[in-house]
Amino acid sequence: MDSNHRTRIKICCISSIEEAQMAIHYGADAIGLVGKMPSGPGMINEALILQIVQIIPPPINSFLLTSETSAKEIIKQYDKVQTNTIQIVDRLSDVTYADIKQALPHTKLVQVIHVVDEASIIEAISVSEKVDAILLDSGNPKAKVKTLGGTGKTHNWELSKQIRIAVDVPLFLAGGLNVNNVREAIDMVQPFGVDLCGGVRTNGKLDEEKLNLFIKNVYHERT
Repeated sequence: MDSNHRTRIKICCISSIEEAQMAIHYGADAIGLVGKMPSGPGMINEALILQIVQIIPPPINSFLLTSETSAKEIIKQYDKVQTNTIQIVDRLSDVTYADIKQALPHTKLVQVIHVVDEASIIEAISVSEKVDAILLDSGNPKAKVKTLGGTGKTHNWELSKQIRIAVDVPLFLAGGLNVNNVREAIDMVQPFGVDLCGGVRTNGKLDEEKLNLFIKNVYHERT
């Protein structure tokens, strides 16, 4: 990794103004706000997402996590929350990306790729041409009840590394990251940024001690 590169940190599943302020205080570069999902943690309503977005200062980024798959519904949801980034957790058609870009030219699109096998590499390369960044997570969009993130499970970081090398857009790494494994993950994959939800929580609440230690570990370069 370039010695001048600073790994960005996105804290997801933020559920209140107080949690957002805590994450920002300890050094988060981005805040993840989870809209309606078929499963997983952290879901909050659109009115609360908007309230949180309104207290996030620049240059902190705000991510709406959406499970919608049509341009019309994604744009409709975005209009209610006004984040500067949309994180798409399910698969879209090519034309859907284009329609969103046309309607929201100043909003960044981040596509989640659920790393399962070698096919995930091909999927990531294809999608990377249509979005501003890729986020690699652990999930199964083909399950009967889709798991689209927030599993607390790691995936094969060797595949993640191959994807990072293959794509030309920034790559975030998510999926089961915590205080104990984040340095190993960064050293192996060398992502643009890391993203986590449960790894800094206790009984569902953002844990100040875990958050502080996690961020310190991200920036502790091994010798």
